[in-house]
Amino acid sequence: MNGHTLYPIGELARRTGTTVRTIRFYSDRGLVPPADRSPAGYRLYDSGAVARLDLVRTLRDLGVDLVAIRKVMDRELTLPEVAAAHAEALDVQIRTLRLRRAVLTAVAKRGATPEETHLMHRLAKLSEAERRQLVGDFLDAAFDGVGTGSVFTGVMRSMTPELPDNPDAEQVQAWVELAELSQDADFRALVRQMVQDQTSGYAQGGPPVLRGNLAAIVRDQIAPAVAADIEPASLQADPVVAVLVSRCAHLLDCRDEAESRWQLLARLERVNDPRRERYSSLLAVINGWPGPESLRPVLDWSVHALRARTR
Repeated sequence: MNGHTLYPIGELARRTGTTVRTIRFYSDRGLVPPADRSPAGYRLYDSGAVARLDLVRTLRDLGVDLVAIRKVMDRELTLPEVAAAHAEALDVQIRTLRLRRAVLTAVAKRGATPEETHLMHRLAKLSEAERRQLVGDFLDAAFDGVGTGSVFTGVMRSMTPELPDNPDAEQVQAWVELAELSQDADFRALVRQMVQDQTSGYAQGGPPVLRGNLAAIVRDQIAPAVAADIEPASLQADPVVAVLVSRCAHLLDCRDEAESRWQLLARLERVNDPRRERYSSLLAVINGWPGPESLRPVLDWSVHALRARTR
């Protein structure tokens, strides 16, 4: 075959495995123009048409629109430029599809109502700026007027979800649930109270500073009792509870032992709220962190033990 050989449209269709109708469509749009016409007016194509048609079909299979293909053919755009633009567009489509799949999976698992489904879809579609605003509002509700400074900034950062650019379905589902949780008024009030519990000087108007970590103290003091299967209401638990109250005394605002137990019980019940642990677990999934240690066994034990001694 030489460069001067011309083919009628039917022969071009046979050689390329394309329908005559498709070739005529591309030809009419200037993508695969005929090299000449027969005396009867029929289109004739040269060997270059085979290569052009192959490129058009490849780009169409990759989702490139006809306008962009025409610009490539006319040398207005380079093929790498078009490829880069469409790869970026595909990234957006992939993220959108992942979000949709995650929402549908969550709907199926939770048996969500139409209203819940609409909310989940809306939360999943939020932009990065909108997600930051939503989380910022939640953290402001918890920390505003209570804690400032670098220590509190670190605590707020540790509570901030950072959904990656290409999250997997589990991360998207976790984000939707965390976003819903952060909008719950009761949970916001709980978190704010726990922040206040962890500060000193607040009630007196002094600059708030973080006190010790109550959960860590409880874990260290109570884990051996839980491992030893000591009943929280038993006499055997008395010295364990006494040490716990003593170790937590600096966190409390009273000196009376009975009142200290009441105050410690109230704080532990807040820390033991399942929503707090759920928030931490969801945060770990979203941020790709290791799953947090569950403190439920030691907190349950402590709450039961204190209730038995504060009746």
